[in-house]
Order: sequence, then C-alpha cells, then structure tokens
Amino acid sequence: MAHDRTTGSAPVEQGGEAAAKAPVAGDAPHAVDANGHNGGPAHTQASFWGLLVGSIGVVYGDIGTSPLYAFREAVMAATGHGAGAPSREIVLGVLSLILWSLILIITGKYVLLLLRADDKGEGGILTLVALAQRAIGKRSYAVALLGMAGAALFYGDAAITPAISVLSALEGLKLVTPVFEPYILPLTVVIIVGLFAVQSHGTASVARFFGPICVVWFVAMALIGLIHIADDFGVFLAFNPYYGIVFLANHGTIGLLALGAVFLAVTGGEALYTDMGHFGRKPIQWAWFCLVFPALTLNYLGQGAMVLADPTKLANPFYLLAPSWALLPMVVLATLATIIASQAVITGAFSLTRQAIQLGLLPRMAIRHTSEEHSGQIYMPAVNWGLLIGVLALVLLFKSSSSLASAYGIAVTATMFITAVLAWFVVRQLWKWNMALAITIMVPLIVIHFIFFGANMLKLVDGGWVPLVIGAVIMFLMLTWRKGTEILAEKTRRIEVPLVDLLKSFDKRPPHQVAGTAVFLTSDQSYAPASLLHNLKHNKVLHEHNVFLAVKSVDTPRVPDSERVSYEKINDRFSRLTVRFGYMETPHVPKALIACKKLGLKFDMMSTSFFLSRRHLKASGKLGMPLWQDYIFIGMAVNANSASDYFHLPTGRVVEVGTQVTI
Repeated sequence: MAHDRTTGSAPVEQGGEAAAKAPVAGDAPHAVDANGHNGGPAHTQASFWGLLVGSIGVVYGDIGTSPLYAFREAVMAATGHGAGAPSREIVLGVLSLILWSLILIITGKYVLLLLRADDKGEGGILTLVALAQRAIGKRSYAVALLGMAGAALFYGDAAITPAISVLSALEGLKLVTPVFEPYILPLTVVIIVGLFAVQSHGTASVARFFGPICVVWFVAMALIGLIHIADDFGVFLAFNPYYGIVFLANHGTIGLLALGAVFLAVTGGEALYTDMGHFGRKPIQWAWFCLVFPALTLNYLGQGAMVLADPTKLANPFYLLAPSWALLPMVVLATLATIIASQAVITGAFSLTRQAIQLGLLPRMAIRHTSEEHSGQIYMPAVNWGLLIGVLALVLLFKSSSSLASAYGIAVTATMFITAVLAWFVVRQLWKWNMALAITIMVPLIVIHFIFFGANMLKLVDGGWVPLVIGAVIMFLMLTWRKGTEILAEKTRRIEVPLVDLLKSFDKRPPHQVAGTAVFLTSDQSYAPASLLHNLKHNKVLHEHNVFLAVKSVDTPRVPDSERVSYEKINDRFSRLTVRFGYMETPHVPKALIACKKLGLKFDMMSTSFFLSRRHLKASGKLGMPLWQDYIFIGMAVNANSASDYFHLPTGRVVEVGTQVTI
C-alpha cells in the first residue's frame, strides 16, 4: 500500500495539518480505459467516441489555435520584424522547425511517451513527480522542487493562453473591415469573462458544446491549407530537417529569436498531459493521429506555400488562406476555437491545483465536482476567478497578440524541460529501459527543450518576464505553505500530550460520561487532539464512544475501497480510525464513515459530533521564517477553506475549539 501522509489542508485546524512532503511510493502505472480509469467494467464504443470528440475541444484547443500566430511570428522574427521580404530559405527553415517540433515534442514526447506515464489514469507534472519519486525509491527534495517549479510555471501559461488566443482570433476582424479594429479589445474582454463565467457548469458540459465545433475548426483549417499547397509544391521540402538546421546555423541570434517564436506551435503540450485524467489516454492519442496532427500539418504547409508564392501575405497568413467569402465565418470559427483553447489550460489548472492541495503544497480550496461519472472533472471557484483577473490584466497590458507572443513561451519551455528531466527517472528506473535506449530517446528531448528555453529567454525583456513573475509568486507561496506547515506541526508536537498518558489519567479520575459518539480529527493519533483536551477542560465531559480520526493523503491518484479505512480499538471507550484518499480525490469523511459498516462499525450521524481544533496563528518571525513571511503564511491559512467544508462534515454536527499558536 502507498505511503500516506496527512492530507494537505489548512493548518488552522488540527484535522488537517499538511506534512507537506513530496510523494514517494505507490503502485506502478496501470493501463487505463477510455475514461481514464484503471480497471472497471468495459466502456461502450459510444463513450469512447464521445470522449475523443470532447478531447479535441478541451485537450487540443490550445495547440489547435497556434496556426493563427505561430508561423507568422516565427517568420517575422527571422526577417527582423518586417525588415524585408522573407527568403525561401527562411520560410522553409521556419516551416521545417515547426513540423519537426510537432513530430518530436508533441507526437514523440507527449502523445507516445508521457501519456503512458500515468498514475492510474491521471497525468500532469505532479503525477510525474510522484512517479519519479517512486522510481528513485526515496523522497528527493530536488525532485519535489522541480515539480513545484513546473507546476508554478504552468499557471503562467494558463494566464497567457486565453489572452493571446482570443486576441489573435478577433484580430482577423481587421481584415474584414478596419471599422472593427476599435472593438477588438472590448470584445476580447467580454468573451474571456463569459468563458470563465460558464466554468461552473463543468468540463463535460463545455466539452459537449465545444468538441463538435473544434472538429469543424480542424477540418476547415486543413481544407484552407490544402487548397494553397499547390501555390508552391516545394513546401514539402520542409519535411527535411536539413532546412531547419541550416536556417539556425546561418542566422545566429535572429535564428534563436525565430526559434522562440516557433515554440508557439507546440505550447499546448503540457495541458495535453495535465488533462489526461479528464478523457483518458486512448481518446487523446486517436484524436491526435486521426485529425489534429494532419490538420495542423496541412495548414502550416498551406501558409508556407502561400508565403513562398506571395511574401506580401505574411501580414496575416492564416486568414489570407481563406477565400474572401469565407473570411468572416473563419473569424467567427477561430474565435470559438480560441475560447476552446483557453479551456484546455483552465481545466488543467483545476486538476493541478487539486493535486497540489492534496500533496500539501497549497492551502485547502473549495472543490466542486461537476460530473457523477468522471471524478476528474471539477470546478474550483478560487482558481477560476484568480485566473480571470490575471488574463484580463494581460489583455489590457499588452493589447495585441504580437505583443503577447513575446511573453508567451518561457514558462512553457521551462515546464516542458522539467517534465523531460523527470521523465528520465521514470523511463530509466521505473520502466527499466536500458541506458542506450534511454539516452537515445530522452537526451535529445532534454537538449531540444533546453535550446528552446534559451531561445525564449531572449524575449525576457520584451514581456517574457511576465510568466516568470507569475511562476515565481506561485512557487514562493508553495514553499511558504510547505515550510509554514512544517513549523506548525513541529510546534504542535512540543505542546501536545501523549495519548497513552491521557488514557492513564482517565483510569484514575474518569470524567463524566455522556451518550453519543465524538469524532476528534487529528493529524497524529499518538497524541491527544487539542480539541479533546479543550472539551474536557471547558465542558468536563467525555462521550460514550470517542474516535481519533486521521484523514490521510496517499501518493496514488485514488484509493481502492478495500484500503480506504483502517480501524484500531484502544479500549471500550477509545478507538483510532484512519481514512485515506488519493491526491486526485476530494476527501468526503461522512461517506467514508458510512463505509465503515464493512468493518463492523456503525456511525449514526445524528448522534455523532465532530470536534475540530481551530488554530489562531500569531506571527513571531523566530521559528524559521522571517516575520513578513509568517504573515503571508497566516494570510493563506486564514483564507483557506474550512476543514468542515473540505471534508464535507455535516455542519450541524461540528464543534470547533479555538487555540492560539505562535509560529
């Protein structure tokens, strides 16, 4: 069974201190079915195709809108942003780099490799951290730090993607008529606000609506590209990597700047891996090979052929692929597609945040399940509205997709580089690849990501600092939370009373007994919970039955029902109960207690009281963090979701006892 730890939750209540340790153990990865679940009954063919269409909308929305700006920005960077018409060498070189980036990074790394690096159907960088820790066989602070950095940088990507995607789509209105230009920014704001407003309806509802639209988008994108390939059949030379290599070798710094823009073509890769738990591996893979990759390839080839034939069309090569009569419909379709692109990173942010909470990296937040069938489909209000504020700020700050293109890429390349490094530990030590095979496949990927990261760093001053600042802030908050919970746990241990000593005192002087069951949430069952001590001190009573309940988070996505609960009877009055949840599950204590009937335990919720110790934290600046950081930690703790809400405790049966703790 997986090593477990107290669930990551707010330290202001004893029922939820976070040990804040990196994941270390668990079961090996399992193959999953079309729904992303391990085992279970076979799913229908209709379910598979429904998930496939849904994944086209949610998972591939981001990468599917890259043709709107990736080729244009890369060629313009190679020509010095309008310094002259692009040469044939530049167009073929840039196109070759885009095509081979799609082949090596998206197809090779993500679709074929990382989608197999699942933990019982779940993906994402924190899942990869869990697998890497398992591969190493021990907790590694360096691996945990890499995971935190990658997760933090993902939020920078999640903020920029909706801004650049929607802006780039609406900018096509300028080609329809210049009259629309003043309305592009206000329309962008309205659409983004609307997108975030519908998130509470759930990923499944969004996918059902957006999936078919995105299928039409990819088909249309493939068709307008296909009809222009005949402009210059020499565009097929771009499949020869020689042209991309020669371009980089001959253009120095300009080539690296162009390479940074080329990376815009693959920015949806990380969201693809993070969203695996929503749709499953096979639907995502089939969608890529059957529709997404062919459509992207045809469109990029069409843009390249058109610009080779007429370099003046570089101003907006995507929209100029479309016939004049189809321009406005393509703008409308592109706008819908970019809304879908934003959905990919939004759902990814929800999944990533829930994992971070369960692993003790962030405080508790409200989590709402939006599907009875797929537990991975959730909605998190705090994340949703926080992202909305960030996206709107970026839109109003940069005002155009070209300006945002400079800010885009650094966070994604850094995250992809981290996932490539973590994947090395998985393939080498968990999957037991031999050294030659691991070096042949993984080292080139790591080197490619490092080169892309270096190329994007050239955009640091022009806006690339934005996602790094966002990532640095999130990383700082994670480290603060982790350190603060460790300090608080250590301080609590010094003032708590060993449970054995307390029980001995009851034998000598038994307190007054009342009917019913009392459940005391605690993080360490070897010590008497503060809520019990305060109940005895103030109420001077002890319930007929007393249960010390520890809620643990294990290092696997989900816990089998057979391993959910463990019970130990101490004496006729006292017992210990441990309930375990995976890092992709939302703890629901009452349901777990009802399941205790299989152990011969019966909890009547109407006669059961839940006791929590609510800690009021006071900053000192003397126990490991400076005073100002103490205040930040306290602010995070105060604003965390309450333990009673997070564990779904019945509100009418909860008693909270306040204590003051100096950190």
